[in-house]
Amino acid sequence: MRWDFRYFATIMSDLHLLSPEGFRAAGVYAGIKSRAVPDLGLLICERSAAAAAAFTTNKVFAAPIKVGREHIRDGRLRGVVVNAGNANACTGRQGEKDARWMCVIAGNAIGCDPAEILPSSTGIIGRLMPMGKIESGIAAAGQALGDSVEHALSFADAILTTDTKRKSAATRFKIGREMVTLAGVCKGSGMIGPRMAVPHATMLAYLTTDADVRPAQLRKLMASACERSFNAVTVDDHTSTNDTAAILASGLSGKLDSERAVKSFAAALDEVCQSLAYQIAADGEGATKVVKIIVSGAASQSAANAMARAIANSPLVKCAMNGNDPNWGRIVSAAGLAGVTFDPEKATLKLQGTVVFRNGQPVAFDGAAVSKALAAPEVVAHLSCRMGNAEATIWTCDLSKDYVTINADYHT
Repeated sequence: MRWDFRYFATIMSDLHLLSPEGFRAAGVYAGIKSRAVPDLGLLICERSAAAAAAFTTNKVFAAPIKVGREHIRDGRLRGVVVNAGNANACTGRQGEKDARWMCVIAGNAIGCDPAEILPSSTGIIGRLMPMGKIESGIAAAGQALGDSVEHALSFADAILTTDTKRKSAATRFKIGREMVTLAGVCKGSGMIGPRMAVPHATMLAYLTTDADVRPAQLRKLMASACERSFNAVTVDDHTSTNDTAAILASGLSGKLDSERAVKSFAAALDEVCQSLAYQIAADGEGATKVVKIIVSGAASQSAANAMARAIANSPLVKCAMNGNDPNWGRIVSAAGLAGVTFDPEKATLKLQGTVVFRNGQPVAFDGAAVSKALAAPEVVAHLSCRMGNAEATIWTCDLSKDYVTINADYHT
């Protein structure tokens, strides 16, 4: 079954981050943000969980990324501690000490080794952490842990920055005779252009499952899912210092002991991750619509990816989408700037299903009708290259005046 990603969370509204067996969470207000909203979250598994994580490939990475890469190395975790309002990036040795201390406090709160905790932070770069508030917040979150939908929502709230809404997705499926649940939450609205690798305004994603999966299996599956989801969404192509996507598997349900079981789990992981990625694009800073870029018939996968990303990240294309302007020349020329094999004499471009360019020249179309179609909540631009069999999809959003306002005022 294929879900419409716009409605995925609604369809699965009876499930949430803590629906998989073995997990508890909490989100509290620690005072990191000026507004009294949750800004510190704790997500834990009641037992040692198989775990995998993907992190930013930006060479300027936050202290929690350095610590998280170490802690995920053996593929086991007990939990995640995360704060919003301060990125703990470009904070030197003190920032690293603070990230490690967060793990110590979280470990004490749930009774585990600090190395079993994955730390995350999001917010303003270049400010030292208010550790007094952080310590009190982690202790409070440890006392507030639970597995209800309210606990799941409070954790989802605690990771938000410029987001206008929570982002969640979940699914339930069978492995053999057992029912397996997989769920996730994420944040991301601006500073979005993830390029993550496994393992080694920010995109943060946390997933839970009760599947019984080996760490090596989970690492491989997570890498593939990230490439087709979080690495395929962009708002402004600014790869954050803090990008993190992590999954914990409690092992309390179906075991991935057959090829069929692995395929079922992989399909569910793709669905949840792609839904979360779509929701990030839909909630892009100042966004009024999702813009789905499809490049097909490319000479290679790398060429398809490069052209789709070049189109998705073009400010001219994004502005045209904001104005419902069927200015197809911006799209075709963006593909030509990608630095890969591309022949416009063979290409066809469709906007909302209408052919506007074919074989190197314009095609007559009803401009008013296409402009009206571009006013939809989701816009699709499909470039067919006729040079091979490779295909790529990138989700982005339009570029509005509000994006400039949000980012001009963010620090001050």
